[in-house]
Amino acid sequence: MNSQQTARNLDELQFDNQFTRNLPADDETKNYRRQVMQACYSPVLPTKVARPQLVAYSKEVADFLDLQVNPDEPDSFADVFAGNRVLEGMEPFAMCYGGHQFGNWAGQLGDGRAINLGEVLNQKGEHWTLQLKGAGPTPYSRTADGLAVLRSSVREFLCSEAMYHLGVPTTRALSLVLTGEQVERDMFYDGNPKLEPGAVVCRVAPSFLRFGNYQIFAARGDIKNLRALVDYTIRTDFKHLGEPSRAVYLRLFEEVCRRTADMIVHWMRVGFVHGVMNTDNMSVLGLTIDYGPYGWLEDYDPNWTPNTTDATGRRYRFGNQPQIALWNLMQFANALYPLIEATEPLQESLDQYVDHFEKDSQTMMSEKIGLSTFQSDTDPQLIASLQEVLQLVETDMTIFFRKLSLLESEGNQSAEIDEASLLAPIMDAYYQPEQIVGDVRTKICAWVRNYRNRLRDEHSLDAARREKMNFVNPKYVLRNYLAQLAIDKAEQGDFSLVNELLELLRHPYDEQPGQEQHAEKRPEWARSRAGCSMLSCSS
Repeated sequence: MNSQQTARNLDELQFDNQFTRNLPADDETKNYRRQVMQACYSPVLPTKVARPQLVAYSKEVADFLDLQVNPDEPDSFADVFAGNRVLEGMEPFAMCYGGHQFGNWAGQLGDGRAINLGEVLNQKGEHWTLQLKGAGPTPYSRTADGLAVLRSSVREFLCSEAMYHLGVPTTRALSLVLTGEQVERDMFYDGNPKLEPGAVVCRVAPSFLRFGNYQIFAARGDIKNLRALVDYTIRTDFKHLGEPSRAVYLRLFEEVCRRTADMIVHWMRVGFVHGVMNTDNMSVLGLTIDYGPYGWLEDYDPNWTPNTTDATGRRYRFGNQPQIALWNLMQFANALYPLIEATEPLQESLDQYVDHFEKDSQTMMSEKIGLSTFQSDTDPQLIASLQEVLQLVETDMTIFFRKLSLLESEGNQSAEIDEASLLAPIMDAYYQPEQIVGDVRTKICAWVRNYRNRLRDEHSLDAARREKMNFVNPKYVLRNYLAQLAIDKAEQGDFSLVNELLELLRHPYDEQPGQEQHAEKRPEWARSRAGCSMLSCSS
């Protein structure tokens, strides 16, 4: 925050609620579950809770909101961000949207457990929407209670901030607050529910609009409100495209395709698996949104999904994320079609998504292995064979790429290096190094030799290459078992690991001496433990 900006306390926050001011509201003001027609949102107040308690907050998010958090008054902060107190200027509401879930049209969905408090206008003139997740039922809650539990809230809070510091487009998280109440959840969907601590996360983004917001109007044939929402989107978040028109609608779609491709490239770079890429979980701004049953790829397995609901079909597996994003963009194109009434220009943007993703993926993978240039005649095969080698034995993706930077390519080019020395830099990445024998060992060594030769072809200096590789290959990610350890402690009233991980993940590319234990491979006990391997959507 620069010297010309002044931090404000909660009651001094300025709200400028563009969404509620410019778009049609639900005529019904009572909060009960129903189909909401011809409206973008329903006014609804958060449900008050018993004993709000602040677990953690992101100082950086508070800073760009120009919010001064007084550590001596955590209760007043917790009251607001648990939903017990609505500040002057806030206009709480839940959004109406639909979506495709696991490839099937699900009709109206909406903010079933999310309530937007309002849009903070900071001193830079930026609008930031504050949204509470787990703040009680809304007209869109269907059969659910609108609440969230501590375990899922810890994961959402930490992952939002971790992704930002990894350089991945994402929504942010301001705070994590306990409600002091118990929430019943069937974690495994096996008919054995139990009570868990309730919690609320305050999420922050310029907008929480997703593909489903537009789909619901198109599906209902409500072209008037579809146009109103698209025009609003352009005038608030895509002003640079010009005033709304058919040509600008097409430019909007083109940019959403590009932003989505950028986001997916980053997911693949760091090994993130969203787990539930339904169209209602796709941000029109190209931000990672809705952190539910996500996971980090520890063992490099393109077929892995963290979502138990997806275990059979594996629709949302790691390796399928680029294709699912394209499928979702096609559904968004279908929603915009009534405003454009032509398929060719929409298809052109979808084709550009493919081109953009492929080119950026090549660049991304080249950077991950430290190449300064991409040679189209040799490098695609080098990268493809690497992805095969990574699947020969259980290989920790994050550790492998970080350790690969330690490989030495300088020196006597005619000297033959023995296999043990060749593999030494990357051995820590293997979960069962004793399996690196025979044909497996031969294939890994062959790839490493080809890689060293490629580095020598561009006369790469090891120190400079190592620095570049460590800039794109994180040492620290929010490993599934680390999040679970933080949850275990938090459920016992100890929030120290939540805050320790929050600080650690602010610098994921730095060595951080003394924190090496948080960069280690998944321990054996976490291989099959719930929360460390696969998760349900239950929260």
